[in-house]
Amino acid sequence: MKWIISIHEKIFSELNVRLFEKNIMFLAIGGFIIHLILILLETQLGVEIFSGKTNLSSNPISALYTPFTFILVYEAFLLIYYLPRSFTTSVAKEYEIISLVLIRKIFKDIPNLDFDNNDLLNSNNIQLLYDLSAVIIIFYMIYLFKKTWHDIPKKETKKNLEKFISYKKLLSVLLLPTLIILCIYNFADWFNSVFYSIDPYSGNLDGVFFKDFFTILILVDVLILLLSLQYTERYSQLIRNTGFIISTILLRLSFGVEGLLSIVLLLLGVVFGLIILRIYKLAEKAY
Repeated sequence: MKWIISIHEKIFSELNVRLFEKNIMFLAIGGFIIHLILILLETQLGVEIFSGKTNLSSNPISALYTPFTFILVYEAFLLIYYLPRSFTTSVAKEYEIISLVLIRKIFKDIPNLDFDNNDLLNSNNIQLLYDLSAVIIIFYMIYLFKKTWHDIPKKETKKNLEKFISYKKLLSVLLLPTLIILCIYNFADWFNSVFYSIDPYSGNLDGVFFKDFFTILILVDVLILLLSLQYTERYSQLIRNTGFIISTILLRLSFGVEGLLSIVLLLLGVVFGLIILRIYKLAEKAY
């Protein structure tokens, strides 16, 4: 297993992580400027670029959607980077990604606000209220999740976990090219739909990439759960890890629907994970 550790350390070295962070920063800034220019060309000069196929061209505020997309890719990279550390660390990073997806969605939906109509509680305004409320609630849930996690007493294990950690490092190495392939494929599919397709883009824009990414995360989490069975005999830990997988499944399901149901599934996923962790904390203190 030494070769796995060696490959992991080379790929996820501090230098490479910093380099990736720097490149993402430049891409985010460049993407924001390019998106803003395209919006101005279409709205001010009448140049048909998006041709009404997406709502990302109606207002300069929508340009914030692009840099947040790059930030989310960086967060997905960090999730892979933290994967070998602990199950709880990965789940906490998943929740952070979900909160950023919601914030990005808010920037997309703000131009759709309608205050001219007498009915202020129209569907667009209500949806934004749902999203804003969900961001606040999830942000607080993440705080409680991390606080609970740090308060859990650490118990020493008699079993050697080096081999288990090596397995998780192998998974993180395999996940990295998967992340890159997913980014390229989903971007190409969206680009083709917006700029070359005759019909408007009809997919869930907020679920692009993350719908597939969270599906893969579920499979990886299940594999880690199965691998962990030979290293722990504690029932509480088994239930905790299984509960985290259920939480991830709920998050994944939210990308397949829209509106209030999507928000409900997101909140249910995070709250379920928090409750599981709190019960696990009580069990660890009791036994």
